[in-house]
Parts: sequence; C-alpha cells; structure tokens
Amino acid sequence: SGVDDMSDNTCHFGLNHFFADNGLNDGYETRLYFPADPLQAAKVTERTFPLVGEGFTNQGLRFVFTTRSKTPILLKEDGITPVYGEGYEFVPGKDEVIRPGSAGYVVSFGDALYRALDAVETLRAQEGIDIGLINKPTLNVMDETMMETLAQSPLVLVSECLGHKTGLGSKFGSWLMETKHAQSGGLLCKFGRIATHKEGVGGLWEQAYGQGYDSASVQQKVKQMLGKD
Repeated sequence: SGVDDMSDNTCHFGLNHFFADNGLNDGYETRLYFPADPLQAAKVTERTFPLVGEGFTNQGLRFVFTTRSKTPILLKEDGITPVYGEGYEFVPGKDEVIRPGSAGYVVSFGDALYRALDAVETLRAQEGIDIGLINKPTLNVMDETMMETLAQSPLVLVSECLGHKTGLGSKFGSWLMETKHAQSGGLLCKFGRIATHKEGVGGLWEQAYGQGYDSASVQQKVKQMLGKD
C-alpha cells in the first residue's frame, strides 16, 4: 500500500483505502490498520487476526496495510530501544505518542512515520522546535482522548502516503471539530496535511520526495505553519 514500493507501476496511487469501511454504524465492525515498522506489524497481526483471544474478540472485517519496501525499526529517544519492542502491546483504536511536544504534533502512520520522526528529531535538534509525533495505526477510528489533546495543541499536521482526496487527512479536520474542546468554543489548532496528490513516475523511496512526505518537506511545512519558514 502507499507509494513507496517495488518499481513496477503507479496505477495504485491515490486509491481510497477508507472505502473498505463503507458500511453503516450498526453494521459489522471494520478496522483499517497500517503499522509503522516490522515489529509493530507483527503485534498488530497477533492482536487483530484471532477470532477469539485472551480477554477479547475480533469481529467484522480487519485490513492490515503494509508497504512492499523495507521500513526501519523505530527507536525511542535513547536511539537504542525499539518503540515496538519488548513490553509493547497493540491496542486497536488507540493512537500512540512517539514523541511528546509542546509546539504541536505531526500525525502519521505506515512508511510515512519514520520520515516524520526524522523531521521531528531534526526540528528539535537544529531549529529548537519542540514538535511531537503521533502514530495512528488504526486509521478509521477516532481516539477521542488523543483528539482532545491534539485539538488544544498549537498545530496538527497529518503526513501520509495515502491519497489527498480520501486519506486520513481528509477526515482528520472534521474529527478535530467534533471534539469537546471545539464544541465548547475552544480555540482550535492550526491544521495542515501532506498526502499523495499526483501520479508517480516510477522509482522506489524517491516517490516520497515526489509526493512531499519526506523529512525535509515535513520540516518545511511545520515551519511554515509556525511562521518560521
């Protein structure tokens, strides 16, 4: 899935993944998962594909999207410990804080996440911008607790490999407006999004640069939103 994959063709760019969840609210549950690295992919599969597990059941349709290209193992702030290593348990529907931040948050998933992490670390180290990073491995579920936190932050930037018209970013602004913070008249964060928006021209990882969700492009967008470009 996404655009960073084998050098064959680009006919799948901009596919509407969210169309898989096109039923009514009272129908069978559908979940769309897009893990960020191989370790999380294993945890997502272990948790979501048994019909019955210890203390839980999985009902309805479950989709796990991955890229066909390799993605690096995500590391915690010590630069050594894997984010999704020992002790990690995947919780469907829950957004995950990869890096906390006071200047706002980048929200990402899949192969876009490690690029966003590089952007966040670079902005911190070189620009002194304390931007945070959120992984959203369950694409089609609104994590209400996390959304309240994001709505009250200075900015939210969704960076993704899915299509600009139908991807996560196309829904995220509405979710922010549905938060209790927004409904009570609170000042909402600045909101921006980066996504696949044009046909590709072949290549592998270079596609991320072509679509603008590479590290440098994310950095530029954050600085622009903060008025520091």
